[in-house]
Amino acid sequence: MWHQIFNFDNYGELLGLVQNSLIAGVLLGLVGGLVGVFVITRDLPFAVHGISELSFAGASAALLLGVNIVAGSIAGSLLAAGAIGVLGVRARDRNSVIGIIMPFGLGLGVLFLSLYKGRAANKFGILTGQIIAVGTPQMAWLVGTSVVVLVALAVVWKPLTFASVDPEVAEARGVPVRTLSLTFMLVLGLAVALCVQIVGALLVLALLVTPAAAAARITASPVLLPVLSVVFALCAMEGGILLALGSTIPISPYVTTIAFVIYLGCRLVESRRTHRVPSTELGSPGDPVRTHT
Repeated sequence: MWHQIFNFDNYGELLGLVQNSLIAGVLLGLVGGLVGVFVITRDLPFAVHGISELSFAGASAALLLGVNIVAGSIAGSLLAAGAIGVLGVRARDRNSVIGIIMPFGLGLGVLFLSLYKGRAANKFGILTGQIIAVGTPQMAWLVGTSVVVLVALAVVWKPLTFASVDPEVAEARGVPVRTLSLTFMLVLGLAVALCVQIVGALLVLALLVTPAAAAARITASPVLLPVLSVVFALCAMEGGILLALGSTIPISPYVTTIAFVIYLGCRLVESRRTHRVPSTELGSPGDPVRTHT
């Protein structure tokens, strides 16, 4: 079974053919790691899944119509992100909106794919990713969209962090919390569209949630958290590409498995740190009571 799945005989030659894929992996790791910090802070994993469903519908529609798939995916993501940002101001309303958008987007995507009579590999790629087949036109879309996301994050990072940690105080101090919320939802929509092109609509959470969630288990530093999140996302992406290159299995299982193993490792580190805290630091019943006169 090992030889049926993996074949590294011509691995060196194959590496030269996936330069675009490796660059795309770096871009997605950077975008996914940074955006994921706010996804975790603002409790938006459910929104990521909802946006990915409409991104899937947009990509499927583009595939059916014979137009650029990345453009269709971005259009679907922005439409979903805008709807969630405008209609779901409160958490309860947001979850309801997401619960309505998800089945609608999934149903549209299935409809468009059922009408598409082209190669089955194209259908499968939208769901599970196809980074090995990243071409120059798709690479241009990925680079351009990544630059937009990174610039937008750089502009709103400080006020968005404040609004994410303590929205009431931020609003009282004049921070445009609602505007920032809508802006971030649109940025999140672009990030989801990027990830859908590579890891597929079904497994986009592996890039936009798992690395940041893992980093949050071992640090609360506003500097170290995004750094570790990006590092974990890069390890998952680049490791997934390198393993998929010598395998007959799509990239998405490798990316999700590596991300999950990193998360488990961070949980283990957190658990060991908790158990190493001496009980005397909290004051044990046997400690003498000291008084000062």
